[in-house]
Amino acid sequence: SAAMGLVLPTLLPKECTHWAAVILFVYFGGKLLLEAVKMFQEGEGDGPSSELNDVEAELKEGASKKTSFYAVMVQAFTLTFVAEWGDRSQISTVALAAAKDPLGVVLGGSFGHCCCTSLAVLGGGALASSISERSVVAAGGATPAAPP
Repeated sequence: SAAMGLVLPTLLPKECTHWAAVILFVYFGGKLLLEAVKMFQEGEGDGPSSELNDVEAELKEGASKKTSFYAVMVQAFTLTFVAEWGDRSQISTVALAAAKDPLGVVLGGSFGHCCCTSLAVLGGGALASSISERSVVAAGGATPAAPP
C-alpha cells in the first residue's frame, strides 16, 4: 500500500489521488451505513453475529485435531491479507504514503495493525458476544477517517 502511495502521485496528480481517497472513504462509509440501516429495518444483527456461532461450532468440531504453529500462522496471514485487501485501512495507507514518508507509514501502519489484531485476539470473544453486529457496522460507517 505504501509503495502504491509512493508511485500513484507520479502517475497521477497529487490532488487526484487525494480526492480519489476522499471519494472512496465516503463511498465505503455510506455503504456501511446503508447496510446498518437495512439490518435495522429487517431486524437482523441485533445480537452477536451468526458467524460467531458458526466459527465456535467449527472450532469445537476441530478441537481434537492438532494444528501446527506454522499452519495457524499461514491461515491467519491469509485471512488477514484477504480481508484487508481493498478496505479503508489500505486506502488510507495509500493516501498517507502519497503525502508522507513511506517508511514511517509502513512502520506505523504495521504497528497499528499489530495493536488492533492483538486487541481482537485478546478481547474479541467477549466483545463479539456482547456487541451487536449492527452496532459494529454502523460505527464503522460513521467513523470519520481523514486522509491527508
